[in-house]
Amino acid sequence: MTAPARTRSSAELIRAEEPVLAHNYHPLPVVVARAEGAWVEDVEGRRYLDMLAGYSALNFGHRNPVLVDAAHRQLDRLTLTSRAFHNDQLAEFAASLAALTGQDMVLPMNTGAEAVESAVKVARKWAYKVKGVPADRATIVVASGNFHGRTTTIVSFSTDETARSGFGPFTPGFRIVPYNDLAALEAAVDETTAAVLIEPIQGEAGVIIPDEGYLPGVRALTSRAGCLFIADEIQSGLGRTGRTLAVEHEGVVPDVVLLGKALGGGIVPVSAVVAGRDVLGVLRPGEHGSTFGGNPLAAAVGSAVVGLLETGEFQRRAAELGVVLRDGLAALVGKGVVGFRSRGLWAGVDVDPAIGTGRDISERLMQEGILVKDTHGSTIRLAPPLTVTDAELRSALETLEKALAA
Repeated sequence: MTAPARTRSSAELIRAEEPVLAHNYHPLPVVVARAEGAWVEDVEGRRYLDMLAGYSALNFGHRNPVLVDAAHRQLDRLTLTSRAFHNDQLAEFAASLAALTGQDMVLPMNTGAEAVESAVKVARKWAYKVKGVPADRATIVVASGNFHGRTTTIVSFSTDETARSGFGPFTPGFRIVPYNDLAALEAAVDETTAAVLIEPIQGEAGVIIPDEGYLPGVRALTSRAGCLFIADEIQSGLGRTGRTLAVEHEGVVPDVVLLGKALGGGIVPVSAVVAGRDVLGVLRPGEHGSTFGGNPLAAAVGSAVVGLLETGEFQRRAAELGVVLRDGLAALVGKGVVGFRSRGLWAGVDVDPAIGTGRDISERLMQEGILVKDTHGSTIRLAPPLTVTDAELRSALETLEKALAA
């Protein structure tokens, strides 16, 4: 009789990764084996409340039954055709996503970085075909502190030296201005400007929320200058902030919206460039593509994600529980927290450096059964699944208070 295979421990699995995985991440020492809803479980059976949700990729929780069912049904029928052929899922996905975001057309891709890269190409093509910018002269204005991905072109306009150093030469054609500074933005925009590309809320920078009026100001400025306003909603969109899109808090409608992460429901990578027909209509066959972009499995899951958002339930949950999160963090100011920024179920929390780095606090919370992620310095990010309960959220805040006092 064959003995059952022994399950390797967390420590053994972590050691096993060391010689065979590139060291481009520094994860917390937890090895997740199972998950459901807002909870994950490691190989030893310890449970943790997931307060990161895959940087918003898991807005609807782990293994959301509606999304898992949509994936299972599609897995039994068809997974991939490539765009060499049509498939029976893509039209519904594109139509529903365009309607949800108030746009006309969808360019489906896979990862968030692909959506950003696609938007850069579309903006340049639009500038040459529609605006009349001379060939190879188009510029795109971006904000310092941005995070739009890690491809060579994208890190070319990053201000994070960790992301940039050692990866040059860089792609030209970008102008960087301070975030939340309309005067600097206006000074950078000229007749060569194809687009202004910004995050409505800067996630990787620490959930940086611009002043009221900044986003409407960007919209007005780009309209006057005859260039595109591209809103990167890959982290901030699809319910995270209490609205479908973060720009909706100020009634702004960009020319182009970039989506990803939550669009795949935590099951498959799905991203999209969503825009007006006058913008995406500049593309012609052969000019851009993706083998997996718009595949039937991704389209089926994406349609199910849109269906969840169409009810408004998750946006309402994020708005209502966002008040609990905000008030709980406000009570911790002066008790180890020196400041925070939050909108909906998303927060950047600045911890007193005397208490520890963001990594230190993340490790303390992990020991107490809460998973978060640090960003720069002593800042941690909180972004629980939108399925988190009031009781779970309050418990996490109490655990944070204890970790700060430890």
